[in-house]
Amino acid sequence: MANRIKAINAYMPNVKLGQRAELSDLVEFIARSTGLNEGSIRQVLTELRDAVVFFNLRGQPVQLEGLGTYTPTVDLGGEIGVGHRADTHIKGKLNVSGAFKGEIERRENIGKSGDDLVAKWNADHPDDPVA
Repeated sequence: MANRIKAINAYMPNVKLGQRAELSDLVEFIARSTGLNEGSIRQVLTELRDAVVFFNLRGQPVQLEGLGTYTPTVDLGGEIGVGHRADTHIKGKLNVSGAFKGEIERRENIGKSGDDLVAKWNADHPDDPVA
């Protein structure tokens, strides 16, 4: 018997990820856009990373206006991590109608509820229904 999460994950829409943009890609993009020297851009990005670590190690969240907030976290085992909450500017730009040029898998399921996806699972998998 399948569980609800398995059924929903099997049918929920998903962004098909393209090749990851690396630091060198970001540096080149920023240099082209600003005319700044690539070495300086790389150094600033490295310093920015180190500043986030510095402040997070002291228990201080870091808000980068336009990018988001990096907040130190701790799990039950005591491992320190970091949470990132994207800035509303980024979320807003991603949701402008027609702006997204990537591929969405199972696009036909956008707008369906979890119950709809479970019903689809049950119809497609009568031998392994969600209870």
